[in-house]
This record gives sequence, structure tokens and C-alpha cells, in this order.
Amino acid sequence: MLTEFVRDHAFTIAWFGLMTMVWFGWGQEDPPEPWRWRLGVGSGLGIALAGVFGYAVAIRWDDGSALDDRYAWFGVVVGLEVLAAGIGCLVLWRRGAERWMAWWVAVVVAVHFVPLAFFLEDASIAVLALVQGVALTALLPRLRTVDGPTSRLVGPVMGATLLTFALLSAVVFLAGTGSPF
Repeated sequence: MLTEFVRDHAFTIAWFGLMTMVWFGWGQEDPPEPWRWRLGVGSGLGIALAGVFGYAVAIRWDDGSALDDRYAWFGVVVGLEVLAAGIGCLVLWRRGAERWMAWWVAVVVAVHFVPLAFFLEDASIAVLALVQGVALTALLPRLRTVDGPTSRLVGPVMGATLLTFALLSAVVFLAGTGSPF
């Protein structure tokens, strides 16, 4: 995370930790047997980051944010993205292609990081979007040949990228800001 706003930095680590748990959890829908414990460990690490840096957000709540005076626009963009994810999933379900829902939601999430990078004034989040976009595109050939939900591969990819970003960001936080406490 490359922002001057300590609260935003802590919040992003906490949120990405929480979303790490969500994506690794979705990946547990139908994982290969050897992956199960890894998904659980990844989820646990995500929860730990969310807890530690969630506390850091709470004690810095009155600090400034890049979102100050832009919360309404941020809300509009997030609302549109949630709508796009929901409509896409509805279309997939109606076409009998619900196995693709995880992949579709992941694409929307990855694209979501582009405007988020502008809102938070942090180019590193756009890099995350690019990494996820490339990874999701690279998964397509394999997803087309594997039966079952796409979440078995998409969940671990999204969880791993978010966890990696959150961990690297936590190192930057500790080096630049110090203790989250």
C-alpha cells in the first residue's frame, strides 16, 4: 500500500484480510483434498490480519482518508459493481452456467480495484487488479476443461493474491508507521 493515509492503509490490510478468508472459504466449496488444509490456514491468516489491522483502523478513525469528500462517489461505484456482479450471476444461473459465478464475481472484484486505486490514490491497488486479471484470464482454459464450480480454482487464486498483497502491505505499514497498536 502506497498511501499517505495511515487509516486507509490499515483499513485496506484489514479488509483484504477479511476478503482473503471469504475467497479461501469459497474455494472450499469443492477443493482437491490436498488443498483443504492450505485453504484453512490461508483463511486463518486473513482473519488474523483483519483483526489486528481492524483494531489499527479503530484507534485511527479520526485520521484523514483519501475518501474524505468522495464517499458518495465511492458508494456509487461500489453499488454499480455489486449490481454488475449480481446481474452477471443471475444471467449465469438462468443459462444453467452457475458454475461460472465465482469466476464472474472475481472478474468484477479485480476490475473494482482500478477505480479503488484512484479513490485511494494508491497505484499499488491497480497492480493488484492487473495481477488478478492476468491470473483469472490464465485460468480460463483449465476452467473450461474441469467439471464442477469454478470456485475450486478461483477462490484460491483470489485468496492468495489478496493475502500476498495484505502481507506485503502489512510489512510496509510496520516499516513506515510502526506498530498497528
